[in-house]
Amino acid sequence: MTRRDGGPHSPGRRAGIRRGLLVAIGGLFVVSIPWYRAAGEPGRWLGLPDWVAVALVCYVAVAVLNSVAWLLTDIPDPDDDERSE
Repeated sequence: MTRRDGGPHSPGRRAGIRRGLLVAIGGLFVVSIPWYRAAGEPGRWLGLPDWVAVALVCYVAVAVLNSVAWLLTDIPDPDDDERSE
């Protein structure tokens, strides 16, 4: 179902989206580290310290983005190569 006209399913477009997702994943990992908080700064969110809640949200978002990146990845099937010979 890949198109060569540069449409939304073209391999080049999919690779660009995948690269963007991987950059976003890296950014989420940076945001999940509580380096931006002052030491001893109080904060609660959902009954958790705010840095724990932020880290959990970031890790869930990373899992979702990673699964989307894998869905956009074309993995060649070795069985297809053997059948064509």
